[in-house]
Amino acid sequence: MQYTEVVLGMVAGLVLFLYGVSRLATGMRAVAGERMQRMLARATTNRFAGVATGTIATTVLDSSSVTIIMVIALVDAGLLTFQASLGVILGANIGTTISSQLIALDVQKYSPIVLGIGGLIMFAGRSESWRHAGMAVFGIGLVFFGLSQMGAAVQPLKDSARFTAWMTQLENPAYGVLAGAIITVVLQSSSATVGIAITLASQDLLKLPAGVAIMLGAEIGTCADTLLATLGRSRDALRAGIFHLLFNVLTVIVGVSLLNPLVNFVVSLGGGTAQQIASAHVTFNVVGAAALVLFLAPIGALLERIVPSQGAVG
Repeated sequence: MQYTEVVLGMVAGLVLFLYGVSRLATGMRAVAGERMQRMLARATTNRFAGVATGTIATTVLDSSSVTIIMVIALVDAGLLTFQASLGVILGANIGTTISSQLIALDVQKYSPIVLGIGGLIMFAGRSESWRHAGMAVFGIGLVFFGLSQMGAAVQPLKDSARFTAWMTQLENPAYGVLAGAIITVVLQSSSATVGIAITLASQDLLKLPAGVAIMLGAEIGTCADTLLATLGRSRDALRAGIFHLLFNVLTVIVGVSLLNPLVNFVVSLGGGTAQQIASAHVTFNVVGAAALVLFLAPIGALLERIVPSQGAVG
């Protein structure tokens, strides 16, 4: 087997995927960024409104990191209270599962159509808003095309005993979580990490326990850029970033301890391994958010004691 061809094919697909995510995020921020920012700033009615707002914003912007960084900026500016930000952060974790569902639906085969529509709108649009919308649609097409490229690249690995043995090691939760966290920190995208896991599973190269473990690791790795966004900001902004980290780490610990029940549950839902990984992603984040949403007030009070108000950090 020519491993060089496999690696180059994977890298090409990954670059297209990440560039597509970048174009999608840029287009959506230009079209809906200000609206999302205003919506986030008004998400102070109650904790459930905050969760719903975070879910919607992340679905639209296709990035929990972008949503949470916006939340941190709003908290730092005094436009969103620290307590209100907690529900939005929980919602952002739920919203990020939408992309994994789309990836698992095997929509990659429609990528040329999406690329064509996006390109047409982007180049023929008469207004800036239309051109940005076209960029977002084009970005979605690139994401799908990149996934398709990665899927085609890894097909020869089905005959590789060495690669199969390495994938089997990732069924150890510690190895799987570590791999997922490292890949996410390197790629700066939990969606890319989960997308790679789903793509490998769709080619029968990754078993469900390993895929779920990698997904759990991605939840930790995605905290890196949001923590960086707290540098030099107010104590409330720092508390919001710490909450995101602690929430993800604690829920991942629980998820690892309950890995077998989680795997058995998503198997009972049916579908192939790729769909089951996506279902585990949704289940994990929804249950985690539901478990904590009623305790946000005492959690916020505890974080205020742990990180006392002593002026700006940095």
